[in-house]
Amino acid sequence: MATETLLLLLLVLPFVGGLVVAMMRRSARRAVVAVAACVMAASAMLLLVFWPQLSDGGVVHDHHAWLPRQGINLTLRLDGLAFIFGLMVTGIGFLVVIYARYYLSSKESMPRFFSLLLLFAGAMNGMLLSGNIITLVIFWEMTSIVSFLLIGFWRTNGAARDGARMALTVTGTGGLCLLGSMLMVGYVADSYDLEKVLAAGPQLREHPLYLPALILFLIGCFTKSAQFPFHFWLPNAMSAPTPVSAYLHSATMVKMGVFLLIRFSPVFGGTAEWFNIVAGIGLLTLILGAVVALFRHDLKGLLAYSTISHLGLITALIGIGSPAAIVAAIFHVMNHALFKASLFMAAGIVDHETGTRDIRKLSGLARAMPVTATLAAISCAAMAGVPLLNGFLSKEMFFAETSEWHRGTLFDDSMPYLAVVGSAFSVAYSLRFLISVFFGTPSQDLPKAPHEPTPWMRRPAGILAILCLVVGIFPALTVGPALAVAARSVLGELPEYSLAIWHGINVPLIMSVIAIAVGIAIYGLFHRSITLGPEGPPVLWRVRGARAYDAVMVAGTWRFPRRMMRMLGTPHLQPQLRLLMLLGAGAAAWAVWGTERIWLGPPESAVDPIFAIMWLVGGGCAIAAAWKAKYHRFTALVFLGGAGIITCISFVWLSAPDLAVTQLLVEIVTTVLLLLGLRWLPRRRQEVPGEHHFKAKLRRRVDLVVAVICGAGVALLSYVVMTTPSGNVASDWFLQHAYSEGGGTNVVNVILVDFRGFDTFGEMAVLAIVGLTVFALLRRFRPAIESNELTAQQRIQNAYDDAADGRERGDTVRDYLMVPSVIMHWMFPVVILLAAELFFRGHDLPGGGFAAGVALAIAFLLQYLAADVTWVEDRLRILPVRWIGTGLLVSAFVGMGSWLFGYPFMTAHSQYVHVPLVGEVPAATALLFDLGVFLLVVGAVVLMQIAIAHQSLRWSRARDKAAGGSE
Repeated sequence: MATETLLLLLLVLPFVGGLVVAMMRRSARRAVVAVAACVMAASAMLLLVFWPQLSDGGVVHDHHAWLPRQGINLTLRLDGLAFIFGLMVTGIGFLVVIYARYYLSSKESMPRFFSLLLLFAGAMNGMLLSGNIITLVIFWEMTSIVSFLLIGFWRTNGAARDGARMALTVTGTGGLCLLGSMLMVGYVADSYDLEKVLAAGPQLREHPLYLPALILFLIGCFTKSAQFPFHFWLPNAMSAPTPVSAYLHSATMVKMGVFLLIRFSPVFGGTAEWFNIVAGIGLLTLILGAVVALFRHDLKGLLAYSTISHLGLITALIGIGSPAAIVAAIFHVMNHALFKASLFMAAGIVDHETGTRDIRKLSGLARAMPVTATLAAISCAAMAGVPLLNGFLSKEMFFAETSEWHRGTLFDDSMPYLAVVGSAFSVAYSLRFLISVFFGTPSQDLPKAPHEPTPWMRRPAGILAILCLVVGIFPALTVGPALAVAARSVLGELPEYSLAIWHGINVPLIMSVIAIAVGIAIYGLFHRSITLGPEGPPVLWRVRGARAYDAVMVAGTWRFPRRMMRMLGTPHLQPQLRLLMLLGAGAAAWAVWGTERIWLGPPESAVDPIFAIMWLVGGGCAIAAAWKAKYHRFTALVFLGGAGIITCISFVWLSAPDLAVTQLLVEIVTTVLLLLGLRWLPRRRQEVPGEHHFKAKLRRRVDLVVAVICGAGVALLSYVVMTTPSGNVASDWFLQHAYSEGGGTNVVNVILVDFRGFDTFGEMAVLAIVGLTVFALLRRFRPAIESNELTAQQRIQNAYDDAADGRERGDTVRDYLMVPSVIMHWMFPVVILLAAELFFRGHDLPGGGFAAGVALAIAFLLQYLAADVTWVEDRLRILPVRWIGTGLLVSAFVGMGSWLFGYPFMTAHSQYVHVPLVGEVPAATALLFDLGVFLLVVGAVVLMQIAIAHQSLRWSRARDKAAGGSE
């Protein structure tokens, strides 16, 4: 198999695995874990396949056209840096899967958890492998969405929901800033291809857009990697399950920010702005995170702030920007992943076996959990930078870089002292984690009696702790080659650096000794007061990022919108529609003002008097509908249907039968849905004479003026389109190329599923969202029935509760639509055949997937009209949500299938296929895409009509019980 295909498989495998796991039964716990572990292991092995090519400094590429004219393509690019981060994502991901199997209880939904975990790994792989900076941002935002779902996995936990929302808000906002930066960078580099962007560093640094692009880029990176002042979201995400925290802190989410800083350091780096902002924020975050971590009483909270501190260390190294500093940054990323994942797993074991994470309640656990205590001791020593452990090596490289002279500024001169202060506090909080929890007098009042966990829950942490030792003792043999490959992919040429354990007595060693000694002194002098004090240093207790976030969210999402609603808003639908219509008319007038492209020539032929009479009838129906809506809504709906019929006839008259078929089918569905919804509309208010009567008349006259303006605009637009001379409109091109390039003679259908298939796919997504939203709203809707007696109202509420599942028998639409049931039942197979006819003929004759979907939805609708909900659903298992999901997947997979042949996304193909006994038959991939449209339309329409049918059932049963109660 070609390496390019393996690269695509590496990207797709976690997503496919997540989909497979999501469809498995909740009871199949072992099978779910086995699939998730195999996907992670297979992804890691796929990465190792590329090692021979990468070890020689090579880069593996795979290109799939997506939107080539816009420069947005699915370009996959694997180099040494992506290889190292990919190994962390898949390797640690495999260990997290094993750990989570024993951490999660039997009550948790294993398929949901592991499907999200695999989707998270897939989004991470997509971001690492992206060779196009726009697709990189897409995968970047995908990680924010999936991490939101993982952090809020325990949906009943309020703190988990709040932490998930905060993480999504902060990182999602940063993603928008990153998108703006990438658009600027692509504009300057004249390409969105990562290779060309990396080569355009000198050009960008001299461009006027450099500073705004840099600021937006750094906001995106700092929000994701929890740098000051955006660090507060990470500790608030600690309500997530510990496997999620271990994965998020060690190998995924927060490492994305530093990955992007390293990746784009050749583009943005080398300037005073880069050095001062990145190195300054990094050192500030290093010290702030270390100081706050020492005061945290929650084990995971301590580790969260320690992650912030170490990410600040890595960011400071990237800000320094020298070749040796980049090497040290990559090395510390690898080391931090090992000891931080192990520590989170140890914290989860403590919580799982004792029932608490409060350091003030934990003590002396080493006697009951000696193996866990040993593993935690190794990882804590690595985090503190103790010799013979991996953290010591990269921290010494950090000290060496901060002690070098870079720019000769006061900030540059103070960097070694700031580095020692931050490292000293890291030693102090590492000691607190280890000594306060595992040593001292054993606690007696724990929720659970402490004991060692099952061996397989402990082994992932053990493997990581052993790796901390092995890397610390044999760095050159273990991570040396991978580190060199990763650094070379960023720097081009490797600087001189050494991974030896002993370099003699030098400045970095002295700084390490001072940091360890001061850290021990800080813990020895203040650990009692820290344990008894508040959860945070006294100076920083009042200045908290979470409080600032809450203030901004309250002002931005509550106070300001409420003020705007009081100024401009209204609870009534009519003023809102009036505003929308005026905005639309104003936008259209602005677009055509002063243009000379509007053709207002005479029509090519005289107007047929029959056609004119028909339009007069249609206009009369429209006017009557508007007039009758004031008094009788049902009559208005009838007249509205008459106007729709005239519209259908007009399409036929003007040689547009495809539009006529679609319009007729849509008229049927919308008329019935509107008819079903009439009963839920509130009663009209009685107008009183005087001022209110004057306002009502003024409102109607304003509405009349708005309607005339918008109607005249639409009529003018229609007239211009129909009278523009041939050759001056885009439709001529479609008429000429529909058959030669799309393989169909039905131009409308070819445009929808071939030429503009990507637009149609977006419209499918919108229709799916609308259907699900309508269903969700109607599920929560509780229609009111007027009653003057309180007891009757109570009975009505009880009736709602009894009918909540929608399975009770009762009259629904038949309350007011008297149609023989047997006729509707007989029409069911007939309409199904009609839908099939419309679907298969759609590429060449009037029809298509949309029309066929609406027709089949009408078939189901007839059954709901003929019988009650229970009768229908006992015989027809429709499951419309699955129809919607299947339709989206079918169309998406058909669009992606063009990648297999080297064509852009949504590229269609058509040819004639010889069928025995039939002959040459036209076939097109657009038919499969149209199948997705068909499935989605059926699902969305049926979902809405089912929701309304269930509401009718609830209302009928509640009305009957209320009547019985009143009697």
